[in-house]
Amino acid sequence: MSTHSSRRGHRGKSRTRRVVIGGGALAVAGAATVAVSLASASGYSESAGADHAVFVQGNELGGNTIHVFARGDDGTLEPAGTYDTGGKGGDQVDAPTDSLASQGSLVYDDASGMLLAVNAGSGTVTSFRVEGRTLKDRQVTYSGGEFPSSIAVHGKVAYVMNAGGEGTVQGFRITGKGLKPLHGSHRSLGLDNEDVPRFDTSPGEVEFTPDGRNLVVTTKGNNTVEVFPMKRNGLPAVAEPVVNQSAGGVPFAISFDRTGKRMLVAEAEKSTVTTYEVKRDGKLEVLQKPLANGQEVLCWLERAGNFFYGGNTGNSTVSGYRMDKHGRLALTNDVGIATPPSAQSQGVIDLAVTEDERFVYVQNAVSGTVDGFRVEKNGSLTKVTTADGLPAFDESGMEGIAAV
Repeated sequence: MSTHSSRRGHRGKSRTRRVVIGGGALAVAGAATVAVSLASASGYSESAGADHAVFVQGNELGGNTIHVFARGDDGTLEPAGTYDTGGKGGDQVDAPTDSLASQGSLVYDDASGMLLAVNAGSGTVTSFRVEGRTLKDRQVTYSGGEFPSSIAVHGKVAYVMNAGGEGTVQGFRITGKGLKPLHGSHRSLGLDNEDVPRFDTSPGEVEFTPDGRNLVVTTKGNNTVEVFPMKRNGLPAVAEPVVNQSAGGVPFAISFDRTGKRMLVAEAEKSTVTTYEVKRDGKLEVLQKPLANGQEVLCWLERAGNFFYGGNTGNSTVSGYRMDKHGRLALTNDVGIATPPSAQSQGVIDLAVTEDERFVYVQNAVSGTVDGFRVEKNGSLTKVTTADGLPAFDESGMEGIAAV
């Protein structure tokens, strides 16, 4: 399993006025609503676990759904079914384009073959067993807080970040029957939000370091990166997180290099990326100061080999970065754009990279589309497909994407 897959399976504000960030009762388990199989003659095949698929979370307020697409060998997408999660989507207060204002709200876990989705409006988390591109055995459980918006997975443990209220993280065991709460794992982030948080003060992402020794959370409004050192049994080793001031303003998304030793944090205020080392005690050491990309409102960041791709929602562009063998990060070109922006692809938010690291898929919240790109040898992106008809941002909108 690659570092990317072990990290999360797959999927992922207090600023100046021009900065834009878009982003519980128990539900019962039920059956998925729709499953459409594609004939093997079309080049799309089904197997145990997820197989060449892209999953998109609709995040509808009246009833959250997962839209499944079969991915061809050339990266093109074909609809393969829509499934109810058994919960409701959510919309943060004053969120301009991304309703959940987070990375990692939809996660596919290779080891268990499960797809995990947040239901922000219900305070629940849904798990599906994936067979090819069919979702089965839906299970829904309480998230442990208000407005769940991000999920991290390491081994047989998942942690859910709840953005509402004080902000919390809650651990779960990943079992054959879905997620089971991990006793003693609940921790506060010490925030001060309503149950439905403001987009500028909600936390951005929860993520494990690839070795599983630390759990990391970004808090946008506080400008902190908070770390929980972890025990081997999956429980936090501390009652409160180790609080580190962010090197750049409004930390949002988290990614790691292919060695797992360097953590990259995307910062929305000035569209920068800072490289850190996460120490065993939860303290951070800055390895490279914030690197600006010249774009507006960088919020999402994912790795493909030695390249990283970031979504700039402020001007609907995707930036490319390259990390050399010494761990030095640089833009893939002078203008900081990995692919030309499109008039039909507006409101760039979350993005996902396939397990083979050949393709990048980008959600466009305003357009209600997902663009697929092939990763070229120089780090540039070539568009190969566009899937349309997805929930565009209005009262709420789609957010959350995973690719295999």
